[in-house]
Amino acid sequence: MILMKDIVREGHPVLRQVAHEVKTPLTEQDINIIKEMQEFLINSQDPELSEKYDLRAGVGLAAPQINIPKRMFVIYLEDDDERLYQYALVNPKIVSHSVEKSYLTSGEGCLSVDRDVPGYVLRHARVTIKAYDALSEKEVKLRLKGLPAIVFQHELDHLNGVMFYDHINKENPFHLPENAIAVEN
Repeated sequence: MILMKDIVREGHPVLRQVAHEVKTPLTEQDINIIKEMQEFLINSQDPELSEKYDLRAGVGLAAPQINIPKRMFVIYLEDDDERLYQYALVNPKIVSHSVEKSYLTSGEGCLSVDRDVPGYVLRHARVTIKAYDALSEKEVKLRLKGLPAIVFQHELDHLNGVMFYDHINKENPFHLPENAIAVEN
C-alpha cells in the first residue's frame, strides 16, 4: 500500500526528469504499480482511511511521484455532475487543445509539494488525449474540459519534469488573460 512516505517531495531529482515510455502490453510489475497508485487515490479520498493512514487527498498521481520514472499516471475524481473519471493512463499525449485557458480558482496543489504556492496555473481549457488505458488494456482517445482537463495536464507535466508552479506568472502570480475560464474545485 502506498503511503505519504512513499511519495517523493519537491527537490527530488526524479520530479525534474522526463519519464521513460512504457512498453505495452504492460508487465505484471507495471500493472501492480498502477493498481497501487489507484488504491492510494481511492483511499486518500475516503475520510476514515485517509485519517487512519494520514493520507493527503489526491485526484491524480504520476509514477515519478513514487520514484518510478515511467510515463504512467492515474486519475480518480468526480466532476460537478458526479461523473467519475477513473483512468490509468500509459504514454499519454495531448493530440489537440483549445487556445482558451482555464485555471482553478483556489490554485493548484500537489502531493509532492508540502507548501501552499499562491497563484493561478493557466492550463488549456479543453484537451484531446490519446493514451493506453491500463484498466481496459486498449488505446483510448479522451476529450476533457474543466477539472478533469486540468488534472490530466497537471499529471502529464509530472511525466515531463514540470511542476505546477512553473506555470505561475513570476511577476504577477494572479494575472489572468482575457476570457480565461474559472474552474471551481
